[in-house]
Amino acid sequence: MSHDQLPAPLRQLTEATHTDPFAVLGRHQDGDQVCVRAILPQAETVSIAEVQQEMERVSGTDIFEWRGPADNLPDHYRLIWRDQDHREHIAHDPYSFPPQVPDFDMHLFGEGRHWHAYRLLGARVHETNGIAGVLFTVWAPNAARVSVVGEFNGWDGRCYPMRVHGNGVWELFIPDLAPGALYKFEIRSRDGAILLKSDPYARRAEVRPSTASIVEPPTQYRWRDEPWREARAAYDWQHSPMSIYEVHPGSWQRGPEGEMLNYRELGERLVDYVKDLGFTHIELMPITEHPFDLSWGYQTTGYYAPTSRFGSPDDFRWLVDHCHANGIGVILDWVPAHFPKDAHGLGRFDGTALFEHEDPRLGEHLDWETLIFNFGRTEVKNFLISSALFWLEEFHVDGLRVDAVASMLYLDYSRTDWLPNQYGGRENLEAIAFLRELNEIVHDQVPGALVMAEESTSWPQVTRPTYVGGLGFDLKWNMGWMNDTLEYFKEDPIHRQYHQDALTFSMLYAFTENFLLPFSHDEVTHGKRSLLYRMPGDEWQRFANLRLLFTYMYTHPGKKLLFMGSEFGQGEEWDSQRILDWYVLEYPLHQGIQQLVRRINRLYQEQPPLHQLDFSGEGFEWIDCHDAHNSVLIYQRKGQPAGDNNDSLQSDHLVVALNFTPIPRHDYRVGVPAAGAYQQIFNSDESAFGGSGVDNGSAPISTEPEHWMNHPQSLLLTLPPLAGIVLKSLPTAAAEHDETAEAAAD
Repeated sequence: MSHDQLPAPLRQLTEATHTDPFAVLGRHQDGDQVCVRAILPQAETVSIAEVQQEMERVSGTDIFEWRGPADNLPDHYRLIWRDQDHREHIAHDPYSFPPQVPDFDMHLFGEGRHWHAYRLLGARVHETNGIAGVLFTVWAPNAARVSVVGEFNGWDGRCYPMRVHGNGVWELFIPDLAPGALYKFEIRSRDGAILLKSDPYARRAEVRPSTASIVEPPTQYRWRDEPWREARAAYDWQHSPMSIYEVHPGSWQRGPEGEMLNYRELGERLVDYVKDLGFTHIELMPITEHPFDLSWGYQTTGYYAPTSRFGSPDDFRWLVDHCHANGIGVILDWVPAHFPKDAHGLGRFDGTALFEHEDPRLGEHLDWETLIFNFGRTEVKNFLISSALFWLEEFHVDGLRVDAVASMLYLDYSRTDWLPNQYGGRENLEAIAFLRELNEIVHDQVPGALVMAEESTSWPQVTRPTYVGGLGFDLKWNMGWMNDTLEYFKEDPIHRQYHQDALTFSMLYAFTENFLLPFSHDEVTHGKRSLLYRMPGDEWQRFANLRLLFTYMYTHPGKKLLFMGSEFGQGEEWDSQRILDWYVLEYPLHQGIQQLVRRINRLYQEQPPLHQLDFSGEGFEWIDCHDAHNSVLIYQRKGQPAGDNNDSLQSDHLVVALNFTPIPRHDYRVGVPAAGAYQQIFNSDESAFGGSGVDNGSAPISTEPEHWMNHPQSLLLTLPPLAGIVLKSLPTAAAEHDETAEAAAD
């Protein structure tokens, strides 16, 4: 029989164009008999195990048929076939199984309310009627045909065409298939194009440059962090210290041959390091699967797969668990703002603009040459919200840092040709609704999880609840503070007197949001140089300025983030292709920077005024912001009141004095709120940090009844060069005791 003479359904099977393969393949009633039909392009012969009879090849095709009585044929029968290399295979016929996806799941997904869509879509180890295999599901509503292809069928799209449901979800249960199998979806678009796509919901992927998805079995990992998670749910993070160490896993450290560290090796080294330096959290730059190293993870193709560069999903679970066991929180960089155009990825997934907008004025970022999610489509919102919950629930991470939020909020972001919203405005109403929904669901489903926005504009109420019109984030990166601060510090100290407003301006808006102060990876790359070499002056001044920068950061209201390498004065600009310059720790000045970070992290955690009221104006008060001539700033940081008496008032605040010039200021008078004594508890010019050692000593400094800077009492201090000092008020009884002890010693 020639190809043209074949019945249309069989011809369509051989051409891989049939839209309903279950209508032809599998078991069907044929008069008084049943017909079993299979398509196996690699097979020489095929038989049915239960009836021990060979199937006949339809002439000129790879289709095999058997007709006979139904008495001896079970519902789920096995096919035995011998391939062209004379190897024998046996497996249940996938086309003998009914649909496996519940209608209720389909309904929720279609409405965009299946918050755990990762339990519905993708490749999942599955069992039905005692038969184990893998259930494949994929959303491709505009496809003419979708097949599962992999090593198990020679990557041949004719072998395993899928059935489609009314909402555009395709499914196929392949029995007897084991975890670890490589697979993709071969999609025939309605215009006849053949697309080979990785699974958008894949839990694991091949190591780059290969791009196949991998069937990941259910995890057998046994978590040990239940106490951590219970405590996190009730944790008062707003009034607690948060000091984040941002890490690019591929360049922090590597193995002896330059190889990437496994998640477990990375976790062991990283936890020891950040614990020693006193950080409370690590933030990992995107570990969602991505094909291109130089994207640093921000061009994500696998929103449900920890990148294979560093090991398996269970290896990553171990890293998070190990962090929690050592009191370290884990935050992941998560990128819902855009995705790359790689052929195997989400772009034009079923031949149409499925995840993105069709119109490039809405659907493409010209700066990054990436595509923008269609946030108004329910299934796309479902995909992203489910991804967020996946990392928080399946991997127990403590928070997500949402990248490039500003690009999501504005339709005209970095473009001249754009489409306004329905009201004629530039606000992306669909993205705004998505972000609010994301934050509401995360906070409802994962108590204690934090969601942070990298948002670089003055959009109002980013960190205010959605019920008052906010976006619902917990924290916002304070990009304005970061830019102003670095602009100020690049000035030669002799010119800083003309730029004092760059430092004082932040306090005009510091409590309008819950701010995090970031010195992130973006500030030490793309020609900006390292933080150390962004500082002016000779070598000593550069290091002194960096110590002063960190002192200012840690005493300014807001939670903290520092990119790796900055904590020891990395000299070279960060390069993601090589490890940090750890060798510089052989030199005292670099050791001093690291020692300062270690000490100031401890100070930040031990002194409640430095963290309790980060988001309230009650936690900060200028003492003097007007001495621009000397480039000096003086302020108080206040904690939550411990009582109503004067002693508690005195002991509940710190005085911070910052000298932004290399000139020591002796006998510098500073106003303070009440009589008593103060003790210097930190000095960034300490010789142990590589400073000059200009100091006020550790003995209590008594106030004088001289009205100064609108305060009834004052202190005479020495302000070290290019340095900051922190003084703690002493309770009256403690001050008197220290003074008596000092007099007795004399």
